[in-house]
Amino acid sequence: MKAFHENINEYRKQLKNGNIQEGYKGLMEYIRDLKLHLKKNHPDYFVSSSVQPGYMDYSYFYFFPKSLKNLKLKIAILFVHETFTFEVWLLGYNKQVQKKYWKLFRESDWNKYNLASTTEGVYSIIDHTLIDNPDFSDLDTLTSHIERGILKFIKDVENFLSEH
Repeated sequence: MKAFHENINEYRKQLKNGNIQEGYKGLMEYIRDLKLHLKKNHPDYFVSSSVQPGYMDYSYFYFFPKSLKNLKLKIAILFVHETFTFEVWLLGYNKQVQKKYWKLFRESDWNKYNLASTTEGVYSIIDHTLIDNPDFSDLDTLTSHIERGILKFIKDVENFLSEH
């Protein structure tokens, strides 16, 4: 691992180039537009008021139906910077809720999505990669693909919970 001052020097060099700022700004605008698209097309869902930009690790917002809110669960839509993927995560409102539902999923034979290996130091209960290596040259198609994946994930989770 490089020393902090070496990382800062590299950061400064990359910023001077200018491409990182433009790419990051465009990415944040796209994620904001995705959030607004979901809010407009699914007015009965809860949508967070803003996109959390994170620390160039995860950028995310929340989008979930009342049925999950009533169970103290929520859905996060994330862009994972390191893997360059869009993901959807099922989360609990707090650690107690997370552990309760993690245990429910773990004790079932349901394996439709990735179950977190533990609840310690992990935010998600289950997660799913929506898009690996997204194509930002066709934003309408990208948005449509992400939206379909999110809605399917939510429906699958709701169906599982209604049966258990």
